[in-house]
Amino acid sequence: MPIQEKCRILEHQQIAPHYFQLTLASAHVSANAKPGQFVQVRCSEKYDPLLHRPLSIHRISKKEKSFALLYEVVGKGTELLSQAKVGAELDVLGPLGNGFSIDKKTKTAILVGGGMGVAPLISLVDTLKSENVKTIYALIGGKTKNSLLCVKDFKKLTAQVLLATDDGSCGKKGFVSEGLLSTLENQLSVVSRQSLVIYACGPRAMLKAVAKISAKNKLNCQVLMEARMACGIGTCLGCVIKTKAGYKKVCDDGPVFDSKEIIWQS
Repeated sequence: MPIQEKCRILEHQQIAPHYFQLTLASAHVSANAKPGQFVQVRCSEKYDPLLHRPLSIHRISKKEKSFALLYEVVGKGTELLSQAKVGAELDVLGPLGNGFSIDKKTKTAILVGGGMGVAPLISLVDTLKSENVKTIYALIGGKTKNSLLCVKDFKKLTAQVLLATDDGSCGKKGFVSEGLLSTLENQLSVVSRQSLVIYACGPRAMLKAVAKISAKNKLNCQVLMEARMACGIGTCLGCVIKTKAGYKKVCDDGPVFDSKEIIWQS
């Protein structure tokens, strides 16, 4: 159940050019949030910008009663947010949406993140490990070396990390979805399809490619969809996507969906 509250800033640091990590105190969010869910954050006390910004929950600490957000400065709202100081309070609504699900049969997980899509995958790794998923792979893509995020964290937490950049400045040159093909070639010879799950978050084109590969190999795949949001609670209908069951709201029905349910052509 989401609530609206004032959350005190515990930490706020720039981790790369244009990218920031923000840690907020909240007993409610830390106790109830699941990987893949998000919060709506008001970036300033001013009325411009008026709307809250939806940000994926990056990490969850029940012990510290806090949660972290990872965001990119892309407009006026996030520019104002980047200026917020430790000790200040932000208006937050959450946790919102439906997150990733973990089946007890899962033994191997392959995480595919593109750009800011890695943000919710760190908390997913933490939860997968707590659920005794034995092997976790992380495939991280970005336009350039500077847009590869959380690489050190993934290297600490997962069995293997594969990097890919569009310009070849770090890791393999090309799309991260191509790395998924090579990873599956190795894994499907030693694990069953029923015990392997793919989790993906990133640009729509990347998710479409991952979904196609998953379907071809008859694998379960969960994708976290991105969309422009206003209310974040399913009221304004501004974030609908087309699925085989009709139009669904990313904020309320998602943001995590079974990749087989999305109609990717539209």
